[in-house]
Amino acid sequence: MAEQDVKGQVNFSQAVPARVDEVVGRTGTRGEAIQVRCKILDGRDKNKTIRRNVKGPVQIGDILMLRETEIEARPLNKVGRGMR
Repeated sequence: MAEQDVKGQVNFSQAVPARVDEVVGRTGTRGEAIQVRCKILDGRDKNKTIRRNVKGPVQIGDILMLRETEIEARPLNKVGRGMR
């Protein structure tokens, strides 16, 4: 028992925390994603507010860990298919 075997290794990517400030609405073909506005708390884009699509339950005040902060989600349109 001199040394234990290392069977697996976990590699985490760098992530930046962002706080959810507003829930804009549901998006996706079946409404499975939620669009939110969040404020970046750390990193290069600190204090920037961006729009992101989030899958899963989310509410105001939650902290999201974002892998990147450059890409922003497209805004939701109020006009649906065929309704003008």
